[in-house]
Amino acid sequence: MPKKSTKTKKADLTPRPPVVVVLGHVDHGKTSLLDYIRKTSVAKAEAGAITQHVGAYQVETGGKLITFIDTPGHEAFRAMRKRGGEIADIAILVVAAGEGVKPQTIEAIKCARKAKIPIIVAINKIDLPQANPQKVKKELTKENLIVEDMGGEVVSVETSAKTGQGVKTLLEMILLVAEMQDLKADLKSPASGPIVEAHLDSERGPLATVLVKEGVLRQKDIVIAGNTYGRIKKMEDFKGKFLNEALPSTPALILGLKDVPLPGDVLKRVKSVEEAINLARSFKKESLKPQEQKAQFKKSLKLVIKADVKGTLEAVVETLKSIELKEVGLEIIEAEVGNINENDIKQARAAKAVIIGFNKTLSKNLKDFAERQKVRIKTFDVIYELVEAVRIELSKLLEKELVKVALGKVEILKVFKTTKEGQIIGGKILSGKIEKGAQAKVIRKQKPIGQGKVARLQQKEKGKREIKEGQACGIFFEGEVSIEKGDVLEVYREEEKKREV
Repeated sequence: MPKKSTKTKKADLTPRPPVVVVLGHVDHGKTSLLDYIRKTSVAKAEAGAITQHVGAYQVETGGKLITFIDTPGHEAFRAMRKRGGEIADIAILVVAAGEGVKPQTIEAIKCARKAKIPIIVAINKIDLPQANPQKVKKELTKENLIVEDMGGEVVSVETSAKTGQGVKTLLEMILLVAEMQDLKADLKSPASGPIVEAHLDSERGPLATVLVKEGVLRQKDIVIAGNTYGRIKKMEDFKGKFLNEALPSTPALILGLKDVPLPGDVLKRVKSVEEAINLARSFKKESLKPQEQKAQFKKSLKLVIKADVKGTLEAVVETLKSIELKEVGLEIIEAEVGNINENDIKQARAAKAVIIGFNKTLSKNLKDFAERQKVRIKTFDVIYELVEAVRIELSKLLEKELVKVALGKVEILKVFKTTKEGQIIGGKILSGKIEKGAQAKVIRKQKPIGQGKVARLQQKEKGKREIKEGQACGIFFEGEVSIEKGDVLEVYREEEKKREV
């Protein structure tokens, strides 16, 4: 007898809205574009500011829904995908029309390709005078991303978050690409989906936003997410409105988990509390702290990191992990969600660490306390600015590099006197200049024979700091080598050059 197929029949599947993630270089207008879409495409009955920090929301266009993932950047999206969370169906690549392809643009392209999802290019800020969409399209071809009017298959739309130009077309293109994907879900299977965002609320406890992918999630369902579990006490949509059930592609804020899960952890409905406990215990939670450093560094930068929500915190830590370290180390003492407090400052002082705050503000009392404890606190609201600041701090720990700056050449015309301290010699500047205190390589018959220092300079019985090309001078030379008439001094200055991580 043939075995029954465990696969869901196509007839049992139901169409679902597409899930979209917006990626691209910092300052190219991702947030502004999303804000415009929110303001113009959220149903009128739901008009108003989004009240919940849920990391995802839905808009309506042409009678159909689109779900947007509001991540702090492609680093967070990549981190979610890393743990197996199937997050998005389509990626919108935002590229500023006047700036073109930048490093994070390329990273975003790689990120979407690894996720194996189609890309729609939004050439943004088209309203600016310096906008050059053709230049953007040509630059994208170098990354093997060829838009339709350049002979490729990638959809591109020219947009302006300021005027709204092209936004309606962009939404229509999302629906068109989604239609070609034939996105469907099984309503009869146990509800499941990735955690998009999570944080600890001081009043309501652990809160998590789940993006339902299969089944129907309902209030009172018993669920597991990573190494935490619970019974759903309450569900809300992205406007804070009560939800009795959440269908596929719906973002839902849930209350009732025992602990805060990580973004990317997959939430699943289970049959009993006992099953949930056993599954949670067997799940190995990934640490937010970097792996132990294999190499032992003489110097390390120590950090205490505090962020507003777990998605942001993870994106920060993942990005910091990607910094290549050779001579100095990076040690994260603590990485937590929550406000910066006095205990953080005390901990940072004990560890001689810098406190990094993301999307955090400090009260005057806390600033004064940190100043008294001699603890530095740096706050940011853009990940790339945070990473750049950490790179600068790491660079300060690097030993400075000594570089030789060539000054000039001196031909020795006469040796006046030789003492224990050095030699008094006379010469002529053949090229460049000579400076008091400069180093000198002694060349005899075109071969180096020794090293020394221009201890003093004199011209017409007057002390000089420097003498230029074509002039004669007297030099008090300090060095182990004995100079002779006809030798040439190659004079140079040693400078300390700052190095960067």
